[in-house]
Amino acid sequence: MPKTSARLLSLLSLLQARRDWPGALLAERLDVSPRTVRRDVDRLRELGYPITAFKGPDGGYRLDAGTELPPLLFDDEQAVALAIALQIATTAGAGIEEAAARALNTVRQVMPARLRRRIDTLQVTAVERPSTRPDPQVDSSVLMALSAAVHAREVLRFDYAPASPPGVDGDGARTPPRRVQPHHLVTWGGRWYLVAWDLDREDWRTFRADRITPRTPTGPRFSPRELPGGEVAAFLAGRFRGSDGSGDWPCRGEVILDLPAAAVSSYTRDGVVEELGQDRCRLLLGSWSWTGLAATIGRFDADIEVVGPAELKEAFAHLAGRYTRAATDAP
Repeated sequence: MPKTSARLLSLLSLLQARRDWPGALLAERLDVSPRTVRRDVDRLRELGYPITAFKGPDGGYRLDAGTELPPLLFDDEQAVALAIALQIATTAGAGIEEAAARALNTVRQVMPARLRRRIDTLQVTAVERPSTRPDPQVDSSVLMALSAAVHAREVLRFDYAPASPPGVDGDGARTPPRRVQPHHLVTWGGRWYLVAWDLDREDWRTFRADRITPRTPTGPRFSPRELPGGEVAAFLAGRFRGSDGSGDWPCRGEVILDLPAAAVSSYTRDGVVEELGQDRCRLLLGSWSWTGLAATIGRFDADIEVVGPAELKEAFAHLAGRYTRAATDAP
């Protein structure tokens, strides 16, 4: 029979592996008597593990959630996965970087040398994207509040800070809190967003989590709605292209380029390219603005024929004037 300490660790590992364990099966796995299992369960309870017994033909034990976090037991792969996840969390921008670093250090200290060497080979370095405005940090308590409302399907009220001051509307009145049915908490491009049905505007909205201040208590429960497009990824892709969820851009134009279709399609992710000849193609492309669209098309080193609309031609004329002044150093 294994020593008591080793047997307790084996028992704890089994209790963590599944929810319910019949007592007879535990005794068989540990190669001890049911009486010994009962004594070992009592010892684990004294150490702070909330183990409850359940009755029935297959009466046994389960490890429940407690008021405090007792010591946990991980197998090798779980320990490595936890360490990797914590290292990545230090770059997540969720306001938990310091706590994740401390947790990683704690886990690493108690790891066997063979596992410590494995995780030490993975070094994650956070590199800031070139930007005049760094990605905003979100308080972890806000993320927890939003996530809890999404999980519970409860109406959420929150104050939503404007993109720029002041925090009042045009007549000087303070902006009322938003009331939404939260459906998804997601990350996109280094930022956190809440995807929700706005009860006052009766439409889907995407809110930046760093601008949300939740109010308590939450409201009544609601039945989830179906997102336009069905999937949250497709919905966000459409929203961040400035559309109403259909996946279209606010500005879309059509041109003919004196380039092979294969050459153009290699550098066009969202556009439609149609071959018109060996060195000629039609390009249908979208952008946030007409000027931005003209600039994007202008990066192709080829003659351009604008099919439409008129706004795209005007944008090319506007850029042509700007580039001419830049080339001639005119004021």
